[in-house]
Amino acid sequence: MSLETLDSRHPDAVVVGGGLIGSSIALRLAQAGLRVSVLDRGPAGQEASSAAAGMIAPQAEKMGPAKFGELCGLSHSLYPEFAAEVEALSGHVVNYRRDGTLLVALDDEQVREIDDIEADAASPAIERLDSQAAQRRVPGLASDIRSALFLAGDHWVDNERLTRAVIEAARRQGVTFQENTPVRRIHVRHERMEGAETDRERIACGEVILAAGCWSGTLAATAGVELPMEPCRGQMLEFELDSPLPVVVRGGHSYLVPRDGNRVVVGTTAEYAGFDAAVTAGGIAEVLRAALRLAPFLAGGCFRRAWAGLRPDTADHLPILGPCGISGLTLATGHFRNGILLAPVTARLIADIVVNKSSPPVLESFAAERFAPVA
Repeated sequence: MSLETLDSRHPDAVVVGGGLIGSSIALRLAQAGLRVSVLDRGPAGQEASSAAAGMIAPQAEKMGPAKFGELCGLSHSLYPEFAAEVEALSGHVVNYRRDGTLLVALDDEQVREIDDIEADAASPAIERLDSQAAQRRVPGLASDIRSALFLAGDHWVDNERLTRAVIEAARRQGVTFQENTPVRRIHVRHERMEGAETDRERIACGEVILAAGCWSGTLAATAGVELPMEPCRGQMLEFELDSPLPVVVRGGHSYLVPRDGNRVVVGTTAEYAGFDAAVTAGGIAEVLRAALRLAPFLAGGCFRRAWAGLRPDTADHLPILGPCGISGLTLATGHFRNGILLAPVTARLIADIVVNKSSPPVLESFAAERFAPVA
């Protein structure tokens, strides 16, 4: 079934998953003139997109393979325009900030990590700091800082605000959101996608874009596509301080990210506990212990909340993007820790595939076929 054969009762495209990735794709498809429906198993934007910290930091996170670094760098460059466009379309402020990241080393391993980041950095906007300079940048940090880097090019955004704004922008562009509507099956016949089935109906459409995060693997399997994916739980805390945190602070796997109103988000764990998104005493203790080691001033903060989210991880920790051997089925999943960062570039590239039937070369390294052929 092609887009041309559908009548007005059917969407041109169904996006499975209403998080930041899926909603951004839906927005771009609607802007290209397609009739788009988004189906989400729960309230749109309430899974991993709302459980992240919002760091847009391709420098602070050593990005692995060169092609992945290229993808992250491209998305980072798109963010200022993307954030401004979403604010204009939705009428919502997303709190996109360019204050930079202070990367701190407290032990030998972390010193090696920031040495590698400095050596690999192509940007001149990196400043090496000693312990005293780091303390001046963010007063109250650990007294035994071994070394630090200030990365002016790393940004952050309030991911909860951004996700809500993208959903609103997509709605204003005519996208229909069907929330609390789990997709049970993707129908395929003769290597051609024919539609998506929910508990209530079977929806015929020309294109399905699978952007269902951790649940993408199960749904892809119904179409004969095997994706090696599993959830990775991340637990987070939020505190309110007496004064605002001026920049993002990171040390190893621990980080503090500013929010408005003197709030700070603190994370995180990396737990492979299936689809259990519970907040645990052990998780809270792990996050808090590492954060207080990095930033003792946090001890005076007022606790506000704790939560957990499930990151969609893959066998090689890289996203799965593009066609998959089933005509009409496109994948946009497996973003692991980088879903917020990669939203603008993912939306642009996936929309190009669906609308223009092109296959951008940058996506070759992220094809599903790197794992296994279609069954």
